[in-house]
Amino acid sequence: MSRYCVEIKNLSKAFKETNVVAIDNLSLNIPKGQIVGLIGADAAGKTTLLRLISGLLLADSGRIMTLGLNPDTDKDELNVKIGYMSQKFGLYEDLSIIDNLNFYADLKGIPRDFDKMLEFAGLKRFEKRAAGKLSGGMKQKLGLICALMGNPELILLDEPSVGVDPISRRELLKMVRETVKTDTSVIWSTAYMDEAHGFDRVVVIDKGRIVYQGNPYDLAPNAREFEEKIIELMGGYRQGNSLVAQNYVLQDSVLEYTVEALNLVKKYGDFYAVKNNTFHIKKGEIFGLLGPNGAGKSTSFKMMCGLAKPTEGTARIMGTDIVEQPSLARAHLGYMAQKFSLYQNLSVRQNLEFFAGAYGLKDKEFDEAIARMVKVFNFENYLDVNSGDLPLGYKQRLSLACALMHNPAVLFLDEPTSGVDVIARREFWNHIISLSKKGVTVLITTHFMDEAEFCDRISLFYKGETIATGTPAELKKQAGAKTMEDTFINLILRSGEN
Repeated sequence: MSRYCVEIKNLSKAFKETNVVAIDNLSLNIPKGQIVGLIGADAAGKTTLLRLISGLLLADSGRIMTLGLNPDTDKDELNVKIGYMSQKFGLYEDLSIIDNLNFYADLKGIPRDFDKMLEFAGLKRFEKRAAGKLSGGMKQKLGLICALMGNPELILLDEPSVGVDPISRRELLKMVRETVKTDTSVIWSTAYMDEAHGFDRVVVIDKGRIVYQGNPYDLAPNAREFEEKIIELMGGYRQGNSLVAQNYVLQDSVLEYTVEALNLVKKYGDFYAVKNNTFHIKKGEIFGLLGPNGAGKSTSFKMMCGLAKPTEGTARIMGTDIVEQPSLARAHLGYMAQKFSLYQNLSVRQNLEFFAGAYGLKDKEFDEAIARMVKVFNFENYLDVNSGDLPLGYKQRLSLACALMHNPAVLFLDEPTSGVDVIARREFWNHIISLSKKGVTVLITTHFMDEAEFCDRISLFYKGETIATGTPAELKKQAGAKTMEDTFINLILRSGEN
């Protein structure tokens, strides 16, 4: 019997519609009983590799064996031995947590015995809530429970922690480690470099080829150095001028505060999603809104840009009241939602054209804006691809491109780099910092704690309320921590004790 759960020899897979070679003559053996991290850039081939391993895709050439079975010819036998969590939340959002779990258990032909997992994941008291109304972290935990159901021999997790806060990310890995059997194998795709040292082994893939495999500590001793090594393996990153900022033209403004939240409250029945949220952001400032999943960050965003009506209070964008004059206030705003909100059945080109027109761009200005975004975000090979079929990182690029199309004075970016690889994240932040230097005001949420260091000021949000505000250095001092991740965790846990 083989000591490997996956054996791959000279595997290749290409997609004709995008002219992309996703897997290029790749060979790999993955040992049984380990948690293996799969790391790579957007469109590096991670998701394609997981789908080939599970039999959801057929290879163009090469050989693959999964748990001693051929995924092409033994798919039915293999299905019962694999737990698979896709990148997209694949369950029924209009069904409750418990109904989703019952459906999945019946589908796999296993007992409806998941109370222990629900308790462990902190979802037991929410079991009657519709899946579509869960926070990002809760959705990921539900998806993970479904993947772990039935004690599969191999678990494939395609970016299970994307959009999840640092506390929940640790809980997800803990769930896997404490619930799987010792001989169970896990392949975990991720964009978070701080997760790497929690894996037994890492496989770094770039342009469909493996550029490193082995113990993560052999590559680098800590998360920051690991990230630098990964960037180096992917060809490096040289920061240049932001092409977006170079052509950005802002109207003059004498306002000291271009964004203001004034006693914002959002209440659903007896539940307060946001309580008395107040802050003032200066022109050109990068203001970070951090907090766990479900803390009320996205609700605040929606109220401040007029997508949700406040129960009490209001917000002002460039001096204009969002409640009294929502259309005028939104004209100053570029908004990138946490959930991919563009038209998934339209191509990249069609989305860009739609938003350019919606923002009132015409003729030469219309054409130049689209051409600029195509060049800046490398959409050349994806222009005729439906946006719903894009890799996650390219979806984020498209969302950001559409938010920037009309050169707004204010940007609201709700987790803009969620699921984006390390090089693309640096490119995103190069644009953001360059825009702020030109006077663009940025309100941003993120679960990458290293990105919080780029913010001028931060408001830490928990259970709908601000629990701390200050510069990154001030918050680290308050938390008695050296890193922003430890600062986040310490202040949240401290607040929960009070």
